[in-house]
Amino acid sequence: MAQVGKVTHYYDKLGVAIIKLTKSVKLGDALRFGDEENGFKQEVSSMQLNHAPVPSAKKGDEIGVKVDKKTKEGTPVSSA
Repeated sequence: MAQVGKVTHYYDKLGVAIIKLTKSVKLGDALRFGDEENGFKQEVSSMQLNHAPVPSAKKGDEIGVKVDKKTKEGTPVSSA
């Protein structure tokens, strides 16, 4: 599993994680938040860049991704 970024913020009410990317991500990709034991897997079904929906994002972008479970700042995000 290659790391694709890190959670920089989590909006609890919206269920949205903000991820600073170190690799590109596109809609449909499966991501793992955290490690195998304590983390969770999530498919990217909704992604925004600067509050606008986008089909993909590249290294250096900070994207918002809708997630089903809570996460926290500093959580590593990898491809699943």
